[in-house]
Amino acid sequence: MRAVWLGRVEYGACWQLQRELAALRGAGRIGDVLLLVEHPATITLGRGARPEHVLASSDRLVRLGVAVHAIDRGGDVTYHGPGQIVGYPITDLTNRGRDLHAFLRQIEEALILALCDFGVAARRFAPHTGIWVGDRKIAAIGIKVSRWISTHGFALNVGADVSGFDLIVPCGIREYGVCSLSAALGRSVALSEVLQPIASAFGRVFGAERPPLNPGEEGLCENSRKILEKGLDVAGTLC
Repeated sequence: MRAVWLGRVEYGACWQLQRELAALRGAGRIGDVLLLVEHPATITLGRGARPEHVLASSDRLVRLGVAVHAIDRGGDVTYHGPGQIVGYPITDLTNRGRDLHAFLRQIEEALILALCDFGVAARRFAPHTGIWVGDRKIAAIGIKVSRWISTHGFALNVGADVSGFDLIVPCGIREYGVCSLSAALGRSVALSEVLQPIASAFGRVFGAERPPLNPGEEGLCENSRKILEKGLDVAGTLC
């Protein structure tokens, strides 16, 4: 799996990029790829989202500059914002037994391994999907699989400010809170510190294959091509 850091990208543009890369992956024109991004303040509503799990009014969200997107992944409501790494594995599950639950467990395993590099004892917390430190969620996971190609993915809280989650009931879970890597370590952690551990962990779990990913590939619209080219120019391929 090839990991690419795109920097800060508006949610809608990244969602479009996912769809285009998923089509190319389904056609066998690219290999598995992990997009790593940071989003501006955004609330996303999965297919199972309940309106009452957005606690802030529409007017308040507008005042705060928080975008809202109803999307096609599974799960409830979540928050993305500065200080969070969001990962989108565009993966062909036909090569992985067509097992959705196993795929989710592999994403969890990769995140546990990445956090272990920092000495953080992260864990699964059944029956909830995601990664936890104690009884607080540090990473949420929500995916979509269509024709066995995955889109959407995970969001790992890195920076100390998790106040954006006060706007929602994260993943519809009221009884437990959220935390961040910075809080777990008691120091400020930059996103740049976490990129290589994530890329390496996903390489270990999913395989360190390095398939071609050409930003000029026919089928990418101009805006998405520019996003991908910028990411490759800024950070290159991590694994």
